[in-house]
Amino acid sequence: MEKWYGVSGLVLVLSLFFGVKGEPQVPCYFIFGDSLVDNGNNNELRSLARADYLPYGIDFANGPTGRFSNGRTTVDVIAELLGFDDYIPPYSTASGRQILGGVNYASAAAGIREETGQQLGARISFSGQVKNYQQTVQQVVNLLGDEDSAANYLRQCIYSIGLGSNDYLNNYFMPLYYSTGRQYSPEEYANSLIQEYTEQLQALYNYGARKFVLIGLGQIGCSPNELAQNSGDGRTCVERINAANRIFNNKLRGLVDQFNNANSDAKFIYINAYGIFQDITSNPAAY
Repeated sequence: MEKWYGVSGLVLVLSLFFGVKGEPQVPCYFIFGDSLVDNGNNNELRSLARADYLPYGIDFANGPTGRFSNGRTTVDVIAELLGFDDYIPPYSTASGRQILGGVNYASAAAGIREETGQQLGARISFSGQVKNYQQTVQQVVNLLGDEDSAANYLRQCIYSIGLGSNDYLNNYFMPLYYSTGRQYSPEEYANSLIQEYTEQLQALYNYGARKFVLIGLGQIGCSPNELAQNSGDGRTCVERINAANRIFNNKLRGLVDQFNNANSDAKFIYINAYGIFQDITSNPAAY
């Protein structure tokens, strides 16, 4: 489970700059990620990474839902800004024509690597989320009548992907449970993650995705969890963790360029979450 501040701040920024309701802009919104955007997929799993109880959801209209937040998550706000009448449902409960508006596949404790987060119990890795999406695509084909209709529909959708935090928090920098920190240098580890990331993005592309939003890692070394466990004074960010995150982010930027150059019919963009949260935490009064 990622424990870093800044998410609620970003939600506030989105709300202030763009309002909380927009005109419908896309027919569907598909979400892949971890606890930052999980909205209930872990509720029925045998896992410590669950948030279906108070005080989670204390400021959310429906109470605890599985969101790792007191209220809305960033993707909830984005769904509002895109003009959706309701939040994107989790894969665990989405059914029927509801899936035509999009599905949230995110799972708390999930990572790009299969083993990431295993000390917390069950979770749905990136590859598992992609497999669930592939099942959804077959349902879309059945609903719309044929593969061509489904492909034309899906190419209009936005695909939001934000994974990797747990591959550091709940893997690389957790030596009591994982050997990756001894096996790989930060550069080598980032390369391994990007290689697996590439395979999953290609699978999404092969199943109709064309509008990709890839979200970089935030300042994990500044999270409350890392400040408590690894900061000498409890206030100074852990630079070795942030440095590793920057290596991953730089490679993710390169991956965006690679896919854009190779696929003229698709669009990939990178979200500099590291810079966004750095600004929020460095200049809190501005927000």
